[in-house]
Amino acid sequence: MSYSPPDAPSELPTDIVSKLDDQSPEILRQVARFAEELAEHREREARLAEKEEDEELEERPEDLPDDVPSKATITIKEINDNRYYYWQWREGEKIRSQYKGPVSPDE
Repeated sequence: MSYSPPDAPSELPTDIVSKLDDQSPEILRQVARFAEELAEHREREARLAEKEEDEELEERPEDLPDDVPSKATITIKEINDNRYYYWQWREGEKIRSQYKGPVSPDE
């Protein structure tokens, strides 16, 4: 083991390095544990977000317009004795709809 302090990685911001230089060994160990846990958490979140994006791309129906989210479902509304398909989804407290087309008489 060397008797001189370690060199900080060049990627670390200098303000972080200077703050760490002022800390006790116990605080440095706590910071190291926290940094490791935080890195694992962020990596896990990134993997989950990537997985959700992949699933969203796979599940997206071909006829779904770009401005309609993949979580939308198709509903039928009857207006003046005519039936129409609508894409419908929730945004917070509101339910949004977008016209898809008429229901064919066979259905």
